[in-house]
Amino acid sequence: MNELTSALAAALPDGRVLTDPDVTDSYARDRTFVQPGRPLGVVLAETRDDVVATMRWASEHRVPVVPRGAGTGLAGGATAVDGCVVLSLARMTAIRELSPQDEIAVVEPGVITADLDRAAREHGLMYAPDPSSYEISTIGGNLATNAGGLRCVKYGVTRDSALGLEVVLADGRVLNTGRRTMKGVAGYDLTGLFVGSEGTLGVITAATVRLRRAPGEMATVAAEFTSLRDAAAAVSAIVAAGCQPSMLELMDRTTLQAIDDWKNIGLEPSTRAMLIAQAEGSADEMADLCAAASFVAVSSTPEEAAELIGVRRLAYQAKERLGQCLVEDVCVPRSVLPEMITAIEEAAARHGVLIATVAHAGDGNVHPVFVFDRGLAEPPEEVWAAADEVFRAALDLGGTLTGEHGVGLLKKRWLGLETGPVAAELHQGIKQVFDPLNILNPGKAI
Repeated sequence: MNELTSALAAALPDGRVLTDPDVTDSYARDRTFVQPGRPLGVVLAETRDDVVATMRWASEHRVPVVPRGAGTGLAGGATAVDGCVVLSLARMTAIRELSPQDEIAVVEPGVITADLDRAAREHGLMYAPDPSSYEISTIGGNLATNAGGLRCVKYGVTRDSALGLEVVLADGRVLNTGRRTMKGVAGYDLTGLFVGSEGTLGVITAATVRLRRAPGEMATVAAEFTSLRDAAAAVSAIVAAGCQPSMLELMDRTTLQAIDDWKNIGLEPSTRAMLIAQAEGSADEMADLCAAASFVAVSSTPEEAAELIGVRRLAYQAKERLGQCLVEDVCVPRSVLPEMITAIEEAAARHGVLIATVAHAGDGNVHPVFVFDRGLAEPPEEVWAAADEVFRAALDLGGTLTGEHGVGLLKKRWLGLETGPVAAELHQGIKQVFDPLNILNPGKAI
């Protein structure tokens, strides 16, 4: 340890600070290809007081702090910068309270998303946000990026389930935002401000989240299409008909082929896309609206439904088997989803790039995954060119650069196209209020 890290270790209980480079390097990156900087050390926080002590030390010595959950992010938001301290919250795993009467839970940031959902279901409730990484991602990371998931089409993103937060600010002060009630309009919405701020305004050490009644028996539809555009059109038809699906997921041929090569799901040669829809009660109307499908199956048991949903959850791991991945997540109005799908296909063809696309199609959140050769430090020029074209197409269609992954490092070069100069100035002003020394996750998100 050097003098700085020795002072940090002295401010914390024994064993909280790691400085061995062979160990700290494993905390320095997320799931992107982004090359991290070299941290001074890693703090393994176990309590709010550990976070307070770390931030007081960092403020005094003007050392950057990069908060981190499970490291499952896909935008480079949790990657270390040179000379920083990585603040790991993965050991803060307590569910402090679960109230079936009030339908809320108070949880620490290291709680695994799926574990909270399982705890809620013991009381006939559910925690609605469910990113594809829900078995390994943490509540803190979900809050930091305003994560989405497969059930967003019905229940919304993480912000829609966040009622209040406990946050440690850059100088070590503790702020409590929001409330335990379903309604509340006192003061500015600071909870909403922190959710999605990617660790640039404060460190979330606890959250009061909304739970919902767990649904009854779910019916699931899987429809295969010979055209990706036809599948996208079926999405629009299902939403327009008012079916209120709790899940409406789309996968293209490249994704399905990767899953089939791995798990042998019996993919037909003519299938170009698959749509998976789920709703409480009958699925017959959704099946009927997939009129252009070459094959439609409706689950008859919970086990069959779980098997169909399981195919969708294999998508990202299957694509990682193809090479390195630039995983993106533009979001457009649902009415123009077919046009967005077409734009992605055209960009892939024009630049000779392999793009595997999945979508939380019910809310217009499209995930084009740009696959490139392993071993490269970053995507080659043609991948960036195709990505640029996709991002601009999303904005031209009235959409956004990111629906749930966040800006991190990967999207910063395009952020100004969406926000404009006035919003950029306000963002910087907000950052200055909460973090005047610019020590919280510097260089990310804004």
